Parts: sequence; structure tokens; C-alpha cells
Amino acid sequence: MTELKKTPLHALHESLGAKMVPFAGYEMPVQYPLGVKKEHEHTRRQCGLFDVSHMGQIAVSGPDVAKALESLIPADLVGLSKDHQRYGLFIGTEGGIIDDLMLVNAGDHFYLVVNAACKDQDLAHLRATLGNTHDIEVLERGLLALQGPEAVNVMQRLCPDACALTFMQHGRFNVAGFDVWVSRSGYTGEDGFEISVAEPDCEPFAKALLSEPEVEMIGLGARDSLRLEAGLCLYGHDMDMQTTPIEAGLIWAIGKPRRHGGERAGGFPGADVVLHQIDAKDHTRKRVGLVADGRAPVREGARLVDEQGDEVGVVTSGGFGPSVGKPIAMGYVAREFEAVETVVYAEVRGKRLPMTVVKTPFVAPGYYRG
Repeated sequence: MTELKKTPLHALHESLGAKMVPFAGYEMPVQYPLGVKKEHEHTRRQCGLFDVSHMGQIAVSGPDVAKALESLIPADLVGLSKDHQRYGLFIGTEGGIIDDLMLVNAGDHFYLVVNAACKDQDLAHLRATLGNTHDIEVLERGLLALQGPEAVNVMQRLCPDACALTFMQHGRFNVAGFDVWVSRSGYTGEDGFEISVAEPDCEPFAKALLSEPEVEMIGLGARDSLRLEAGLCLYGHDMDMQTTPIEAGLIWAIGKPRRHGGERAGGFPGADVVLHQIDAKDHTRKRVGLVADGRAPVREGARLVDEQGDEVGVVTSGGFGPSVGKPIAMGYVAREFEAVETVVYAEVRGKRLPMTVVKTPFVAPGYYRG
């Protein structure tokens, strides 16, 4: 059995009484003594600190690096201004999603953050395609996410300059005496900051943040319920190699210059499939939000059926939404069931539970756009 990896904050998690579980090859905190529900609510009301150091951090540099990355990713990277961040997708030749990631134009290079479970394959993909022409460096750094409506007040005390960032902007600052890289972004639907820090500084920096009165350490359990309420996909659950960006409702991740009629149309793996689905709208299923009528949570893998009991889809993420006050889910349904207010039925322990299709996100986002 492969030994689980540990993040630079492993000892801190244990000292705080975290319940540790295996996740993406790491031993990670799923919750703290506060409990998942209260951790979730604290993040929505005040400010939560998340250890996301298991994510992959990569620097890509070389000639026309933005254009080179566009050969793998359908985002508009050539048009991305310095110190700005963009969401992107690695696409396979059949149009399926290999992984989703964040990309920062850092000037002389691009800084990438990829999913923990996919980082080895993403690195191999980058090296196989760009390795002969570009430098691809794995960055051994910690990564923390400071999330919630009070995050800006915490940052205002520690580094006022970082508060000038707006959603999806990036900068390099000294925060609480530590040199860090800061992006105004996150995975909770709230305003906040994702902060890359040198590994030796990771624990003292986290302790400095935790010394602020609004900040509590938050585990993976609440991170999952927060991102679900925010309508954000989790790779390997709400999207995978069998799912195209259009089916996943991620058409906005296909930059307009990369679509038919754009100045750099296509040129990425699976472009024929993806661009055809944009134009023809002939994909057969769609990711939707779902709200249960009752109180029983509907989990990933539950079949979705129509009134006659015929299968029409599947739940890919689900649970109780503490801020919504009822069970919520995301899943895929046949196109004729994608309209808001359509009722489908989830099969749970031999019962059919009615669920209503709704728009996502389930909670109003708090991103700071200036």
C-alpha cells in the first residue's frame, strides 16, 4: 500500500484535533472539533482557512507561452493580462475533460494550479506536449485559501495592498511578514484569497492567519458543501474524460477567440467535438442543479428517473446545503429535463424522492469585482 503524503501543515492539523482521512494520495483534514456544519456556517459568516497544499503548482515558461498553452487549453490565454488569472480546462482528443485548472499570467511565465488527484498526469501531459520547447517546473510550495466575507478585513490588517485585488487578479506581497503569492479567488463562492507560500513558511504563516479573531481552520467536509452550494464542479465527480465542457455547463471556459469565427478558433485537442456542440447544440445531456422536496440527502451515484420510472440521469454531487437549509445536488439529465422547475425523481434506498431542477449557484456569490 502506498504511503499517504503529508502537507506542510500536517502537524498543525493534528495539534488542532483534525480528523484526518485519505484524499488524493494525501492525509488530509476532513473536519475539526467544530464540526462540518459549523465550519461551513463560519466560512459563510466570517472567515475560514483551508489547507490546499495538496494541489499541484506548476510554472511554465518559454517562447509565446500563452499561445503554447492554448494548444492544450481552450481558454483565451493570449488575451489574458499580466497578473490576471483565468479558469481553464485540459481537453482530450475526444472532447472530454482531462482536468480543470487555474492559470495566472505572471509576466515571464504562467503559473498553474491543478487538481491534486490529476497533478501527475497533468505534469506528464505538459511535458509530453510542451517539454521540448518550454520549461516546466514543479513548485514545491504550500497553498492556503482564506475564504469568507471577513477575509478582506483580515487581509486589510495584514497587507492592505492585497485588498486592491479584484476577483481573479494576482499579486505578490508581504503578508504578516511572509513573502507570498496572492490570488483573489477561491472555491466557496465567497470573497477571499488563495495564497501560495514557501513550504518552510507554511506553518508559521497559517498560525499568523489563525491568530486573527475571525479565522477558523476548515476541513474538506465543509469545503465540499461550500463548493456544492456555489455550484462549482469537482473533477472526477461532476466532470471527467467522458464529459465535454458543453455538457458540464462550462461553455464560458471556451474563450470567444477560440470558437468558430474567433481569431484563434480551435487548435486545441477535441476542438471539433467541442465547437460542434457549441454550434449545433446537439449534446444529449446537461449538468443541472437540483433541490430535494424533502429532508433526505441525495448522494452521488443516485439514479434520476421520470414519472414512469425511466432513467433520465444521475446525481454527481449531493448532500445537505447548510446555507440553503435543504438537500441539494448537481447531476446530469437528458436535455428534455434540463429546464428550470422540471421535476425528476432520485432513487434512494428503494424510494423515489422528488427533486426540482434549479439554476446554480444555490447561494448568491460574494466575489469582489471592484
